[in-house]
Amino acid sequence: MGLADTILGWFSRDLAIDLGTANTLVFMKGEGTIINEPSVVAVERKTGRVVAIGKEAKRMLGRTPENIVAIRPMRDGVIADFEIAEKMLSHFLKKAHHRNAFVRPRVSICVPSRITQVEQRAVRDSAEMAGAREVYLIEEPMAAAIGAGLPISEPSGNMVVDIGGGTTDVAVISLAGIVYSKSVKVAGDKMDEAIVNYVKRRHNLLIGDHMAERIKFEIGSAYPMEERKTMMIKGRDFISGVPKTLVIDDIEVREALLEPISAIVNTIKVALENTPPELAGDILDRGIVLTGGGSMLRGMDVRLREETDLPIILVDDPLSTVVNGTGKVLEDLDLLRKISIASEWGGR
Repeated sequence: MGLADTILGWFSRDLAIDLGTANTLVFMKGEGTIINEPSVVAVERKTGRVVAIGKEAKRMLGRTPENIVAIRPMRDGVIADFEIAEKMLSHFLKKAHHRNAFVRPRVSICVPSRITQVEQRAVRDSAEMAGAREVYLIEEPMAAAIGAGLPISEPSGNMVVDIGGGTTDVAVISLAGIVYSKSVKVAGDKMDEAIVNYVKRRHNLLIGDHMAERIKFEIGSAYPMEERKTMMIKGRDFISGVPKTLVIDDIEVREALLEPISAIVNTIKVALENTPPELAGDILDRGIVLTGGGSMLRGMDVRLREETDLPIILVDDPLSTVVNGTGKVLEDLDLLRKISIASEWGGR
């Protein structure tokens, strides 16, 4: 490290970023999570000028005039729009350091397991262009395991299931390494999409993603509940084209969510089938740790317990587990270098 890097290091605070499909969380070393905002950027169509980023931009989704478009630069856990992702990252990095343009922090970013070389490069380049001095990529299930306080360095099996916005990552971890991992592009977004499609098919009602998300959180469930729940929803009649309201219940929402939840269950079963017998015994004793926003769906733990016959452990703060784990690693540079993904372009 040269003198310039040393001086930059004095003025910067290392950051950990959970660059999620739905939300971006930023953790600052010594302070904890300082930013938690939607991964949405609103831009003018003609000029490309950024109008809003984060919470303000999310409120514009589905409500923008023709000259403004609200973009989600992350899709299925990876960068879908490189230029917009860079602007979003740059905004959050500057916000973290109170808009100090001279700060160039060391940044660790969590990414889905099984990420391709091209996708790795896109994340690295976006972070470097946004002002990072060093970039480390950490697989999400590894970060989730660290954030959940699991003993990842021991010679014993730990299974983590991280249900995010764009992907569900399942991994078996032992000796600070991932023994087996599987990532599927079925998570919170696919649940919202399934609700939109169900309401359109069953009730001829067109609803937006925001309404679908509200339905999922308010009356959605993965397992039958004791108390029946209903909710009044608003949308546009598919046939007449006029605004309309109707009442939907939790049984219908559970039916709508059947396919995405079954896909997540099957991914976990495949992971268990591919786990070495010695580590499978550890998982039988320790259970499966469940993290991510999708794990907050009512009855998800009960459904998984019934499907796998294994203990299911829900973490205290599932939305922050991944970024907290990514942040913890900043305290231990040797571990950071050990678990970060090395690519052909050079994982530092």
